[in-house]
Amino acid sequence: MDAPRDPAARPDTAPTGVPAAAPAAPAEDASSTADRPPLLEQPECVHCGFCLPACPTYAALGTEMDSPRGRLHLMRALDAGRIDATASVVRHLDLCLTCHACETACPSGVPYAELLEDTREKLLDSLLRPRRQRVLERLVTWAVALPPGVQRAGIAALRLAERMGLGRRLADASRGSGHRAVAAGLLLGSPPDGVVVPSHTPAVGRRRMRVGLLQGCVARWTFGRVNAHTVRLLALAGCDVVVPPAQRCCGALHLHGGRREEARRLARRNLAAFEEVGELDAVVVNAAGCGTTLKDWGRLLADDPVWAERAAALSAKTRDALELLDELGLPPARRPLERRVAYHDACHLAHGQHVRAAPRRLLEAIPGLELVPLTDADRCCGSAGIYNLLHPKEAQAILDPKLARLASSGADVVAAANPGCLMQIAAGARRAGLRLETRHPLELLGEAHG
Repeated sequence: MDAPRDPAARPDTAPTGVPAAAPAAPAEDASSTADRPPLLEQPECVHCGFCLPACPTYAALGTEMDSPRGRLHLMRALDAGRIDATASVVRHLDLCLTCHACETACPSGVPYAELLEDTREKLLDSLLRPRRQRVLERLVTWAVALPPGVQRAGIAALRLAERMGLGRRLADASRGSGHRAVAAGLLLGSPPDGVVVPSHTPAVGRRRMRVGLLQGCVARWTFGRVNAHTVRLLALAGCDVVVPPAQRCCGALHLHGGRREEARRLARRNLAAFEEVGELDAVVVNAAGCGTTLKDWGRLLADDPVWAERAAALSAKTRDALELLDELGLPPARRPLERRVAYHDACHLAHGQHVRAAPRRLLEAIPGLELVPLTDADRCCGSAGIYNLLHPKEAQAILDPKLARLASSGADVVAAANPGCLMQIAAGARRAGLRLETRHPLELLGEAHG
């Protein structure tokens, strides 16, 4: 973990407009706290300010209530009944990206993301949110959880629409602003690629592991090539790779939005799907947000007597593909790649899973590839699931500094281990007129290994 940045001065009082936190209750044993709100049982924020320079929304908006410690005050005040939920309070909480950067910086170990999930669950579908936001969020979380066959039909309809001129219309719409322009830009940059991975791929040479691959709900259709590279690289590293046919969306978007019951249902469905293919040494994920969610299933289902132990076991064996490939090692690359690459740390890989060095080591091993420094590489790009759709103005304010740093880096390629980051940066670069190619590190590794 990187050393925390210089903290802001510690305030002597709670943030303006929020009552001071109540004194901490005396320690109690677990049995006597069963009925207490979980929020009040967690480590207290000590107002040190380490989270402020780490928080993208605080940097972009400059308001205390849009910082982690400000939101923690709001959450605790709501939980204790000291304040009522208002449109303003809900908006401050919704504007959090859940990037986990504050958790990396926090010296007290406050589980900020977990507390925010808890609060968002209580405010789920609140009428205090704009109707457009509620409808859009519900539509997306419904669509990503559909059975693959239904999604496939939707993708076929998109392809037909593209042949009938949808691409030109998207290009025109993406030049505007607001929700519609962002959606058009993202769709324009991530057309269905039609790449399907086999259900089983044997190891090349001696088998070292048997692993299962999570395909992803959106990624299986728009980033199928990344899945294909992942499978082939794992096979080169000595893995038998199986792709459970019954798997579905992992529930990451649902969990971050406070829809924990839906996330639990999806987790159980996927646990059963991976169990159906037999014993696995690892479950491999190539999308940072999905990987963080799978590694958290043990906590998510901790109170489920049927699934708790099984969820914890799968979480313990979940690995990001880059993390696992770095450990196993790859044979020498077959071809050089003469590219200048800037590596952007996806938030959920760097801050959520603490995987930073492995992707860089793998990229640096590619002959001809120059890994150029990127200032604040672990700063959020503003994608954050569907944050860029729900809050386009704020997402753009967060993305703009990232684009400026990428432009000054001299890179012609930006690599990121999360589909959302790739789509967000590609759309932003296109709007800004930057000649910048976006690639998953696994694509670059796959090309280098021929």
